[in-house]
Amino acid sequence: MLLEKILDNNLTSYHQEFASWQEAIKGCGETLIKEGFIDERYVEAIIKCISEYGPYVVILKDVAMPHSTLGAEGVYKTGISFMKVEKPVVFDNNDREKDARLFFTLAAVNNEEHLNNMMQLSELLMNEEIVADLLQAKNDDDLKAIITKYN
Repeated sequence: MLLEKILDNNLTSYHQEFASWQEAIKGCGETLIKEGFIDERYVEAIIKCISEYGPYVVILKDVAMPHSTLGAEGVYKTGISFMKVEKPVVFDNNDREKDARLFFTLAAVNNEEHLNNMMQLSELLMNEEIVADLLQAKNDDDLKAIITKYN
């Protein structure tokens, strides 16, 4: 299960809130940077893309999938991180449907791995019960309980 892989790679973080969506995106990158998957250039590329194209990363109510264009600099390994924020992150004050609390940040070294990541994530997010449980998660113990429940 994808959540298990995220946990095994130490790619989880939990936060109360962020001052802006830009700060939230930087928060998303922290574990990926710490574990050697990406560097700051990739995080900056995501912020630049959202600034240019709007909050395309919000794929469902409460769920964002930050990623940059293929071939963005600063990606060393393929992985997905999970970040939960208690207070919704606002991407667009005029469209609160674009608020997000669950962040799955994608980093991929090639197109095939990127598509595979997106497929696994889509599969996970199609289960509304898992999404509801993730919105209640406060730490890795809660995440482990969710993995056990759905495995």
